[in-house]
Formats: sequence, C-alpha cells, structure tokens
Amino acid sequence: MRKLILSLLGVLLIVGAYFGSRKIVESNQRERPKPKKIIKTVFVDTIINGVVPIKIEANGNLVAQRRLELFSEVQGILQKGGKLFKPGQVYSKGQTLLRLNSAEYYATVQSQKSNLYNQITAIMPDLKLDYPEAYDKWQTYLNNFDIDKAVPSLPEATSDKEKYFITGRNINTSYYNVKNLEQRLSKYRITAPFTGILTEALVTEGTLVRPGQKLGAFIDTEVYELEVAISKKYADLLQVGKKVDLTTIDGERTYKGTVARINGNIDQASQTINAYIEVKDKNLREGIYLEASLDAKEETNAVNLDRTLLQPNDQLFVVRDSVLDLIDVKPVYFSEKSMIVKGIPDGMSIVDKPIPGAYAGMLVKVYQEKNQSLSEKTDKTLQ
Repeated sequence: MRKLILSLLGVLLIVGAYFGSRKIVESNQRERPKPKKIIKTVFVDTIINGVVPIKIEANGNLVAQRRLELFSEVQGILQKGGKLFKPGQVYSKGQTLLRLNSAEYYATVQSQKSNLYNQITAIMPDLKLDYPEAYDKWQTYLNNFDIDKAVPSLPEATSDKEKYFITGRNINTSYYNVKNLEQRLSKYRITAPFTGILTEALVTEGTLVRPGQKLGAFIDTEVYELEVAISKKYADLLQVGKKVDLTTIDGERTYKGTVARINGNIDQASQTINAYIEVKDKNLREGIYLEASLDAKEETNAVNLDRTLLQPNDQLFVVRDSVLDLIDVKPVYFSEKSMIVKGIPDGMSIVDKPIPGAYAGMLVKVYQEKNQSLSEKTDKTLQ
C-alpha cells in the first residue's frame, strides 16, 4: 500500500510540473507589435514645357595658336646674346633668339665672294671689246659690289651672245654658289618671327649645337586655341565664328572664345569631330584647362531635368492622387548632370528627387512647402 501511494504521488508531481511549466511559458510570450505603415514624403515639380537651349559641353587644354619649335640646321657653339636663352624670356619681333659661332663658315663665304668678284673682273676687258653695250652695267655692278654685304643680283643679259658669254665663264655658277652659302650662313642666327615668350630652352651658352638638335620652344602669347571634341551628331550645328563661353575648372574665371576652325574629318574610333576655339586674354597661359560651352540649338516644348531622375526604359516617376506612377518620356539631350526631356504633359507633377525603393503604385505624401515650378528651369542652360 505504501508503494502504491508513493507511485501515485510521483505521477501527480510530474503532471503538475508539466502543466506548471506550460503556464510559465505561456505567461512569458509577448505579442509582436504590428508594423506601422510608413508613407514616404516626396518632392514634386509641376511641369511647364518651354524652350530650352542646348549647350554642348567640352573641355581641353589651351595651346598657343602660333608656336615655334626651335631646331638647328647647322653646327656651332651657342654664343652669349643680348638676353639669356632661358624659359620665360620675352623677345620682340626680329630680335635675335640665339646665335651660333659662325666665324669659320663666314670666312668660307667671304672667300667665295672674293672669287666671284675676281671672275667678273677678269671678263671685263673681253666685255669692253666684244660687248661694249654691256660693259657699263657690269662695271657699275663691280663698283657697287661690297664683300661685307649680301651679293647683289647679277645684271640681266640683253642679248643671247652676252648670256652665252657670261654662262661660259661660270659667272652664274659662282654667283649661285655664293647665294647658297649666304643662305646657310643666315641659319647661324635665329630671330623671333613674332613677339612672344620662350617656354622651353634645351641648350645653354657654350653648348655645342648639332644639326637637327632641338633648341627650345617659342610661343605667341596674344592668341590661344582650345581643341575640343564634339559628337558627330552636332557637327552640322557647329559654325565658324560662333561665340563660346569658356570657364576655368574652379569656375572662378570666364572667357569669351570664337570657333576658329572645324576639322573636316571625323575620328573613326570616338566618332567625334574636332573644333578649335580661339581666345584672347592677357591672363591666359598655355596649358590652362578650360571647359567650353557651345550654343547648339533650342528644343521647344521641353524641360530641363536632373538626369538621375530617369528610370530604365526612359521613364519618370509622377504623382497621381498620392500614388507613384511611371510615364514614358523622350530624352533628347544629356549633359554631365542634366538632361532635356520631351513628352511630359503640362501641369503634371513629377518627382523632383530620387526615392530609394520607389515603385509604381507606392503611396506617398507630397511635401507641401516645395513650391517651385520647372518653368524657372526651362530658361536655364544645361549644367
């Protein structure tokens, strides 16, 4: 009997423990709160189509329109000049940029001049006897012959006999030999073809200069050019003489340029055409990076929007009765940050800022304090 009573008590204890534990577990369960439905606030703009000017944006580095690469055609020691041959040195038109030692070659030229003078002197007695009508002009030529100056042109023959006589004595050959030497002698001195500045100097005083050696670079600081690549679809819109707005990369300075030339060839790889913009300003320097904005054409019945608003398949989000919807649009031009779009009805409210996770049919709330119309943007240029 005692064992029976103990067994019943054990069973009752186990059953009580089971139900007690379930009671404790059920009492600790908390109801999960129902998620609150969040309605996102969006910014909208009311569309008013208008005329939007398209500006083609391009950029590049300035180069001098007139740039002279200095090379030597003769050999010699670079001599000291009136100015140091150093970068930044300014030279006026006709001023000597550099001079090579030409003493040895100069002596050769003088020797050939003297030889020509002696040849003409030797034929003078024959001229007086056989061609007296030609004697006076050749005598005048000898009287005006100055060995320290450039050889003057030979007198023109008045008859075939005189011409054959002069040619037979090798007078013409000697004359042209001297002129050739004089031309080469002039290459020992390089003068400035225009007023400008030396931007590069690769030799110094006392340097042995050899033929074909580059000596430096000389530029005209009055006029610069900016080479820009424009898409071929705007090639027919480019015209020589069109005004161009130029801006530095920091946006602090602006300049006015003019389309000076347009390349007739389209780059096959990039499908672009090069245009050259001429600009004048005393503050410009070669190598400055500038951004150009060229007036192309005007699009009517269009608006200017941020290009980040465009969705796949050329669609935009609009708000209809506090619900997002997608409409098809026609983008006609893209710049780095903006786009020109056509096909949006006037008065439609479009989403002005991107919405993360947006989808058609999404319930939204319009931000009421946003009260700016896109009509203000239609008169602005794409940035």
